[in-house]
Amino acid sequence: MTADFSIEPLAEDAMLLRFGEGIDPATNARVHAAARALRDARLPGVIDVAPAYATLLLRFDPLTWSSDGAQAPHERLFMAAKKLLIEATAEFAGAGTSVTPRAVDIPVCYGGEFGPDLDAVAAQARIAPDEVVARHVGAEYSVAMLGFAPGFPYLLGLDPTLHLPRRATPRTRVAAGSVAIGGAQTGIYPRELPGGWHLLGRTPLTLFDPNREQPCSLAPGDRVRFRAIDAVEFARLADHGA
Repeated sequence: MTADFSIEPLAEDAMLLRFGEGIDPATNARVHAAARALRDARLPGVIDVAPAYATLLLRFDPLTWSSDGAQAPHERLFMAAKKLLIEATAEFAGAGTSVTPRAVDIPVCYGGEFGPDLDAVAAQARIAPDEVVARHVGAEYSVAMLGFAPGFPYLLGLDPTLHLPRRATPRTRVAAGSVAIGGAQTGIYPRELPGGWHLLGRTPLTLFDPNREQPCSLAPGDRVRFRAIDAVEFARLADHGA
């Protein structure tokens, strides 16, 4: 059994495990399988395990993995984790994972003031705005990673018809909860931020709250479905602190 991932030291207390390149669902699934295995193993001194599209960041206490020999802490940790990672990713590739992903429903009010780019997206995709919404809510997405800002989910699973380049001119302000598409991805702005993705709608859900026990509503590996709502339901959910 051989490893098809590599190690890249980033700092004295961080390293990157690389499983591939680019945006690929199969590679991302292997990253998440490896992340689960590392979390379950509870290796000493490992502080954080952060998956991305094709990489896995490990933050650790270098003193825990230092020695009097020539081997660096990164190398010692990698060797300790290597067999574990090979078995985890091989098991995923061969028989799938026994872990059932968490399913999350995201209500979205599409178009109008909530999604000012819906009509433009429809024109570029050469379909009706209602069809854009139907295709967007008709897919199941996976949370590939969190990034850009705390709680911002990068979602894989977007209908190929809606794969569009980002806006030529980014906005300086995008409303919190905005549901957007860019390239082959969907994302949700967790708070007011600048951004260059196409805005299809907005959710009343609060995706990130540092005062909650779990600040981020979504986590890597979650499965997401969008549900179309109207402005009345949006206001009701917002008033109830969705």
